[in-house]
Amino acid sequence: MKFFEFIPEGIKDGTVTAWLHSTESFSEMQSYAYKRPAIIICPGGGYEMNSEREAEPVAKRYFAAGFNTFILRYAVKEKAKDFYPLCQLASAIAHVRKYADEWYIAKDKIAVIGFSAGGHLACSLGTLFNEERFLNVFGRQDDIRPNAMILSYPVITADEFAHKGSISRVSGAEIGSDEYKWFGLDKHVDAQTPPTFLWHTAEDKGVPVENSLKIAAALSAASVPFELHIFPKGGHGSSVCNMEVNSPNPYNGRWVEWSIKWLNELFEFVV
Repeated sequence: MKFFEFIPEGIKDGTVTAWLHSTESFSEMQSYAYKRPAIIICPGGGYEMNSEREAEPVAKRYFAAGFNTFILRYAVKEKAKDFYPLCQLASAIAHVRKYADEWYIAKDKIAVIGFSAGGHLACSLGTLFNEERFLNVFGRQDDIRPNAMILSYPVITADEFAHKGSISRVSGAEIGSDEYKWFGLDKHVDAQTPPTFLWHTAEDKGVPVENSLKIAAALSAASVPFELHIFPKGGHGSSVCNMEVNSPNPYNGRWVEWSIKWLNELFEFVV
């Protein structure tokens, strides 16, 4: 295993922690080295913080399943506006693709996963990667479209079901304004949006389940493949649903295994 941190090229800050499978120290295993899919994790936190509960505990699960894994710690609070977190995530995926051969990564099998506001960030990359308004700010021609998205109780809408704090911070705009509403991502889904895995709980009071239902409806309308799971019980922010994150719920925790199987099927990946 290789473990290190880097700042993606083209941005001033925002660190990425990399967990890479490595066979370099085992010369007899070199003939078995193969390129693996990768996943970039965007923790939640309302664009106010990066939740540690949705960082390393998540990385452990996907790394154990054979994925090269990255955790993005992105800009929050006043720095969350002007597309800056999205520029950080776009730079991160471009950086991973640039070093894909060196890191034994299949550059056409890179997923993003986000939780709550991190789900908004991950989904922003999947829906805004070709938006002129964003590209004018990003200012680069890199390949930044993710090949898949996993959205965990994501912030999506900018309507009556919005998580107002998240949308206000990322938009930098007054609640209800046209600028604020533009960051409702269900309005940006098209046929180029990547295949998506979604999960939420019906009891979520922090980010209403309608956020996942509306993005699912938009994906369906655009004929984008998706898988959606709504669990009847459970609140917001349960991460991987175990004792490590103080949210033990084996029933809901099945989402991790299901999302891994979904990615394996999509990417035709066998460990």
